[in-house]
Amino acid sequence: MRRYTSLLVTAFLLLIVVVLGSGYLAVADHDGGQKPLREITAYTNLPTETAVVLTNAYESASGVRVNFVPLGREEILDRLKAQVEGEGAGQAALVLGDSELLYRAAAMGYLLPYMSEHGDQVPEKFRQTEGYWIGVWYDPIVFCVNQDYLKARQQVPDTWQALAAAPNVRVGVTDFLAADASANLLLSMIAQFGDTAAYDIWRQIHPKVVQYAHYLSNPVRQAGMGEVDVAVAVESETLRYIHDGYPLKVIYPADGTAAMVTGTGIAFKTSAQDEQAAKAFADWLLSDEAQLALQSQGFYFLPTNPGTMAYKTFAGKNLLLFSVRPQFNAQQRHDLLDRWVKEVRFN
Repeated sequence: MRRYTSLLVTAFLLLIVVVLGSGYLAVADHDGGQKPLREITAYTNLPTETAVVLTNAYESASGVRVNFVPLGREEILDRLKAQVEGEGAGQAALVLGDSELLYRAAAMGYLLPYMSEHGDQVPEKFRQTEGYWIGVWYDPIVFCVNQDYLKARQQVPDTWQALAAAPNVRVGVTDFLAADASANLLLSMIAQFGDTAAYDIWRQIHPKVVQYAHYLSNPVRQAGMGEVDVAVAVESETLRYIHDGYPLKVIYPADGTAAMVTGTGIAFKTSAQDEQAAKAFADWLLSDEAQLALQSQGFYFLPTNPGTMAYKTFAGKNLLLFSVRPQFNAQQRHDLLDRWVKEVRFN
C-alpha cells in the first residue's frame, strides 16, 4: 500500500512538471533550438552535479537559465563584498549555499530581505527572521543501520550515548576533516552537549569505527554491504542506497542530530530585473517540482516547505534537530577539530 501511494505521489509530481514545463516548449529560435528567455547568475558552494540538475529543470520549466558559479565559501563572500562596494555590481543575482555561508553573508549586509508566500511557510529554524535567507532543504545526520544487524538485536542504538555504549557494534563514519557535513556534526555536538561530553562520546565510539571514510557515501555503502553494522551518515546518501535496493534502515537519533541546511539569498546591488528573476527561482526551489527534479537524479533532501507534497511523504520530517547552532569562528573550528584528531582519532 505504501509503495502504491508513493507511485501516485510520483505520478502527481510528474504531472506538475509536464504542465509547468509545457510553456517553455514554445520558446525556440528559428532553427528549432531552444533558447532561454533570460539568464541570471548565482553563486553556489553546492556540488556541481546538484547545481546542474536544478538549472536544467528550471530552464525547462520557466525558460530562464540560472548560470551557477561554483565557488568556496570565502570566495563567494569576497565576490559579494566587491559587488556591494561597486567593484562587481550586477554580477550575481542569487546565492544558493549552506546556512553558514548565508548567515555570514546576511550579517555582512550582502543580501536583500525577501519573503514570499512560499517562504513564509518555512519554519523559523530554517530561515533568517527578517528574510535575508530562506532554507530550501536540509540533510540530517542519521544512523544508517544494516537490516541483518537490526534483526539480530532486540535493541539497536537510537541515541548518541547508546551508540557509544553499544557492545560489539561496528561503526562507519566519514572523517571529520574530510567533509563539511561530517565536521558540522562534531561542532554541533560540542555546541549542544558541551565539549567534554561530545569528545567523551566519540572516545567511546572510536574503537568501534572500522574505517574513517573520505567520502560521505562510503559509510552507507559499508553498511549496505554488511561491512559495518551502523553508519553515521547523511540521510540523502542513505536514502539513495535504499532506493537502489540495499538492506538499510534509517534511525533518527532520539537525542537530536545535526543537519546541513541549504538556502537562498538575494544578492545586494543586482539589477531590478535580475532581482525579480532571482526571487522567482528562489520560490521554485521551495516547490514540489524542484524536489522531483532532485529525486529523479538520486538527490534525496528533506524539503523545508511543509506545504509541499514532497515534505508530507518524508518520514523524517519530524526528526529532532539540535537546538543550539554552532557559532565558532575559523580558528575555533580548527582548534576543535585539531583536538579531536589529537585526543580521539590518533590517541
